[in-house]
Amino acid sequence: MAAKQSMTDIAYEILSKKKRAFPFAKLWEEVSAETSASNDMIAQFYSDLTLDSRFVSMKDNKWDLIERRKFEETHIDLSELELDDDEESEEGEEEEYN
Repeated sequence: MAAKQSMTDIAYEILSKKKRAFPFAKLWEEVSAETSASNDMIAQFYSDLTLDSRFVSMKDNKWDLIERRKFEETHIDLSELELDDDEESEEGEEEEYN
């Protein structure tokens, strides 16, 4: 008897066969059809995809296998991010309370 596959394992198989990025809604449709999962499981599936290092979220809510993507496509250059001045405002709030 074969072991029951997780939804992310099934998603991995689907994306492997598609050979391209796939919209989340379509991916959920195929995974839920294969597993008979109800729509109340969609948030759990999305979370599982996000946490599973085999997958990467692309533009327009499409998902793909990270192994097919270049490093530059899957990682954000943190040096280009603009940081808020939250630290300064938090320090000012602390002084007001002291």
